[in-house]
Amino acid sequence: MKNYTIPALFVFSLVFASCTSSQLGSVSQGVSEVINANRPLTETEVASGLKEALSVGITKGATTAAQTDGYYKNSLIRIPFPTEVKKVETSLRTIGMGSLVDDFVLSLNRAAEDAATSAKPIFLSAIKQLTIKDVWGILTGGKEAATQYLKRTTSDQLMIAFTPKIQASLDKTNATKYYSDVMGSYNKLPLVQKVNPDLTGYATQKAIDGLFVLVAQEEANIRKNPIARTTELLRRVFAKQ
Repeated sequence: MKNYTIPALFVFSLVFASCTSSQLGSVSQGVSEVINANRPLTETEVASGLKEALSVGITKGATTAAQTDGYYKNSLIRIPFPTEVKKVETSLRTIGMGSLVDDFVLSLNRAAEDAATSAKPIFLSAIKQLTIKDVWGILTGGKEAATQYLKRTTSDQLMIAFTPKIQASLDKTNATKYYSDVMGSYNKLPLVQKVNPDLTGYATQKAIDGLFVLVAQEEANIRKNPIARTTELLRRVFAKQ
């Protein structure tokens, strides 16, 4: 790295001579920022910058998912009718019960939106525990290195924390009732094999998967888009990748 200290001080001395006393403070601060911007980042600064970036991404991801229609109207994370019983949806739509299926899918996504913000404390805790080795691995890793780190370190905790919240949300949004109605209607059809998959487990996993999709999007944005790096420290850290 080039040494910018001497040129910066030279410029400062020239400007200093032409300034009034009221201007000296702002000039000094500006030159200091130039010098600081060119010095090497410390490991602590790199770690702080990365943690800040992840916190920003997680906050945006969780907030987006938790909004009304955050899941339902986002084709990337919308929770569909359980794929393992797709034949149930097809059969019910065929006999004119599509509205029942639609109500169920809507309530399923409402449950995910209701529970989405529960992940934030778990994510933030994992970020605080990042080691220097983790930080450099994420900074120099693939485009979703941070997201993959969070998946490795939080998935089990998220499943444990989300399950009761999703269950409560399913009850609150009437998803459980609609599900019971859907499965009951299907199981009454002649010559069909009765089914009853785990709704809570399905909705929980899909809700978590959706959050990670949004976190990955924000991580990619910060890596590629300088405007998304909302502080000077973020800009300097990600300029090094």
